[in-house]
Amino acid sequence: MAEKRDYYEVLGVEKNADADTIKRAFRKLAKKYHPDANPGDKEAEEKFKEVNEAYAVLSDPEKRKAYDTYGHAAFDPNSAAGRSTGFGGFDFGSMDFSDIFSDLFGFGGGSRGGFGGFGGGYSSATQAQRGQSIRTSVRLTFDEAIKGCKKTVKIRYKDECPSCHGTGAKPGTEPITCPKCQGRGQVVMTQQSMFGTIQQVTTCPDCHGTGKIVKEKCPECRGEGYLSTMKSFEISIPAGIDDGQTLRKSGSGDPGLNGGPRGDLLVDIAVSQHPFFKRQGTNIYSTEEISFALAALGGEKVVKTVDGPVELNIKPGTQSDTKVRLRGKGVPALGSPLRGDQYVTLVVNIPTSMNRTQKDALKKFASTMGEEF
Repeated sequence: MAEKRDYYEVLGVEKNADADTIKRAFRKLAKKYHPDANPGDKEAEEKFKEVNEAYAVLSDPEKRKAYDTYGHAAFDPNSAAGRSTGFGGFDFGSMDFSDIFSDLFGFGGGSRGGFGGFGGGYSSATQAQRGQSIRTSVRLTFDEAIKGCKKTVKIRYKDECPSCHGTGAKPGTEPITCPKCQGRGQVVMTQQSMFGTIQQVTTCPDCHGTGKIVKEKCPECRGEGYLSTMKSFEISIPAGIDDGQTLRKSGSGDPGLNGGPRGDLLVDIAVSQHPFFKRQGTNIYSTEEISFALAALGGEKVVKTVDGPVELNIKPGTQSDTKVRLRGKGVPALGSPLRGDQYVTLVVNIPTSMNRTQKDALKKFASTMGEEF
């Protein structure tokens, strides 16, 4: 008989691996070697058993401690180690991995006796369910996003059919209970595996999870229970909204199932760029040119803001790329009266051409600074 491989090696983990790492490794390997994914492959079946055995030990703190101390002998009833640990008669085939296989393969509920079968109760498919949300988008100008505004969006909206009142059945008739699922909305699919009978709960293919069958469809809505029309909604855009954010209008989405509430209307915001201002969070950035004389002598400069022009005091000797802060001239924070700031970068404009008078004046200035041209 071939010697057993080290359990840590089987799962491909380090000996100091935590429980989550061990579980993730097991999930990956169990899915890879599961017999249902490798029909007729005896080697995959043996590897699957080996992976299960390793996880059965390493997932249990007490068994892992025994294994770390004595190795495989901890589970050998004929060894002194097996007799001392109390795990000498441990049955690897009796482990319950229902939660793992539920995650891996979609089997619902708990196990029915170890590997005897997976299944359990039905989910609440026929209970009231919230409707799907509807997503649309709206484009704003830079100023609209900063100051807030109102926009109208049009969506395809599902209204209850006035003829059948949402049942989908021809007036004068009623939907009947689905005979396939007995009104539960779900059916149990059974299949055989190496672990026994596995049961998987799925949506009923006949009633699509509603638990009802419409024998005679409403001629107006064709059995849908609703009519689709184009509907307009006015959306209030709050001041300070930013590109990429989403607004939610509750209860304006698709109708729910089995009397459930409507979903929501989600409006994605796209903001156009501004040719002059740049935004970062609640702050605004801009660039203004100033003359060489104004930079040297100082004075007043009218600069642009989102609130209109303001007068900025330029200090004498201002250097190019100096950044000036205008407090409270930025973007309002959502849901707050507080605003960010505007940062104005001052760029000194050096003339590229001058007349003789200007050149002579500049040369005289340079001579006072000890420079000769």
